[in-house]
Amino acid sequence: MIDLYTFGTPNGRKASIMLEEVELPYTVHQIDIKQGDQFAPEFVAINPNSKIPAICDRETDITVFESGAILIYLAEKTGKLMPTDLKGRFQVIEWLMLQMGSVGPMFGQLNHFRKFAPETIPYAINRYEKETLRLYGVLDKQLEQNEYICGDYSIADIAIFPWVNIYEFQELTLEGYPNLQRWVETLRQRSAVQRGLAIP
Repeated sequence: MIDLYTFGTPNGRKASIMLEEVELPYTVHQIDIKQGDQFAPEFVAINPNSKIPAICDRETDITVFESGAILIYLAEKTGKLMPTDLKGRFQVIEWLMLQMGSVGPMFGQLNHFRKFAPETIPYAINRYEKETLRLYGVLDKQLEQNEYICGDYSIADIAIFPWVNIYEFQELTLEGYPNLQRWVETLRQRSAVQRGLAIP
């Protein structure tokens, strides 16, 4: 059994989608980051960085935080959604790292300055929107020759999808990115993705 500590953010949804895809039993513990639950001593003991998601695997007594690390752990635990050959494995890892180092931070900053900043800062909004759209282009080009990010469906798709899926919330459009739009619609049809998006 997996204990999942999460909230309804793109990073949180990576973990729930992955758990649904690999069909592992899990219990959801909502960490309400709007109320500061992530700073409670009980959660800090699980993730010293006070960020969701995190998991505790009761079977192995292993705790994992950072969403990318969680995806790798669950892929290795189940033997699913990660290639076993060296070339394929590192292609998936590099696109996972692109999500962790670029997609998540840039899209997240756009979210913050467009939706949550106490004052409107046009320079910041323009900067992060421009970078988000640049990354849309990178993804669209990759998907031009691939059904999924790395050919076969993998943790790279699970990592990137929740961030692109919120384009309407970010007041953006996927027009002009036909391959990315096709990919988003394809993933939205997956039953495991639908279930994962509904958690918590």
